[in-house]
Amino acid sequence: MTGTVPAAAPHATTFTTYSPATGEPLAEHPVHGPEEVSRAVARARAAQAGWAALPASRRRALLLGWKKALATELDAVARTIAEETGKPAGDAAMEVVLTLEHLGWAARHAWRVLRRRRVGTGLFTAHQRASLVHRPLGVVGVIGPWNYPLYTPMGSIGYALAAGNGVVFKPSELTPGTGVLLAELFDAAVPGHAGLLTTVTGAAPTGDALARSGVDKLAFTGSPGTARKVMAVCAGTLTPFLAECGGKDAVIVTADADLDAAADAIAWGALSNAGQTCAGVERVYAVREIHEELCARVVERAESLRPGAEADASYGPMTLPDQVAVVERHVTGAVAAGGRALLGGPGSVRPPYVAPVVLTGVPEDAAAMAEETFGPVVAINPVADVDEAVERANASRYALGAAVFCRGGRAGAAIAARLRAGAVSVNSVLGFAAVPALPFGGSQDSGFGRIHGEEGLRAFTSVQSVTVQRFSPPVALTSFGVPAATRERAVRLARALHRRR
Repeated sequence: MTGTVPAAAPHATTFTTYSPATGEPLAEHPVHGPEEVSRAVARARAAQAGWAALPASRRRALLLGWKKALATELDAVARTIAEETGKPAGDAAMEVVLTLEHLGWAARHAWRVLRRRRVGTGLFTAHQRASLVHRPLGVVGVIGPWNYPLYTPMGSIGYALAAGNGVVFKPSELTPGTGVLLAELFDAAVPGHAGLLTTVTGAAPTGDALARSGVDKLAFTGSPGTARKVMAVCAGTLTPFLAECGGKDAVIVTADADLDAAADAIAWGALSNAGQTCAGVERVYAVREIHEELCARVVERAESLRPGAEADASYGPMTLPDQVAVVERHVTGAVAAGGRALLGGPGSVRPPYVAPVVLTGVPEDAAAMAEETFGPVVAINPVADVDEAVERANASRYALGAAVFCRGGRAGAAIAARLRAGAVSVNSVLGFAAVPALPFGGSQDSGFGRIHGEEGLRAFTSVQSVTVQRFSPPVALTSFGVPAATRERAVRLARALHRRR
């Protein structure tokens, strides 16, 4: 049996995936129901025991072998991503490259991060040797998104496997082929561990079945509304839950910033992948004295970009057809509320494509400023100073990523420290997403928990505290036989010690 679970007859049903660019059918995939999902979790649990028992060096070698297989099949993986999402082949290839970086880091650093660690003891426990042990949770369920169908879920899958867990992966129903190929490459590269990584396919009911299946943690990427529903299911069994729910990332541009660099980064951060990036740029706050010039430079870069299905297109279609209506509503509402379209406007929406839209003067309570647009739209509003920019950036319900453009890195770091975002790039956008050692995640409507980095490895473990008594204590305080006078002397000693600074 491969890394996918065949749907069980006689209840087998399938669904078809379609190219978002052409509407042509791509493939048929089984709809996995509760029985198939439960079977996948059981197989993963059986395989996980042997996986966790392997020496860390062996798990490292096997995961690096999987990475090698992904690199060898990079073109095929990128082609599948491009077909299912509509993004250009070059963008899909870069998604694979980022995935390889993260998988390599997780494989190489898991032992160092998760090894047994000695900790100090206090005066009254000097006879104990204390240590922390990070143990794998067991089986982790992962529900992935469609916008980055490999890179985003692998922030959970790769790190969970490196931490010694088994994984059951439910990709988006728009991009199941990417998940199927991922599991097939794992089975081929990691022989003898069938079922450790399994892909189940289907729509929302399959994800619901995974949440109810008894996994030891569920990692979810999607909208805040769906996250609340899935989390409610997990709450019924107290299943730990990790949520990455999107963003409304802000960029602050100061008066002394390099405007060419800022404009170039804003255009890319807002428009790449058709704006379908959780940590993409959607709001820009530029101090008033450079606002007009920054707008002109962003428009200059954006107006040369063209969506399409051709090889030389700047970005592809909207992968989720329903998102086109959201983008149109946001742009139309922004203009109706008094905002100005410096480039594009409501007429930019031509399903399944949306041409670049650059807005300014959009009221902060307009949907284009308050809700996640998830399309190739950016609003650049003027502010009096950095203080106002920080206040507006922090006013959002989302708190995922942000960026600051200013003359000095130290000054930028000082502004970054005032932002609530879970990750901030200074003089670049999304720089944090490319650094495997940095954790990624947000708060409020952006979710909670962290993937990537050391925190991402620890997120898929439970911590066990262990003490070993090295010798009999001079004063045994954990016994009913301790004389009252001994306890009183211990209390006096503690009071004397702890009253000191």
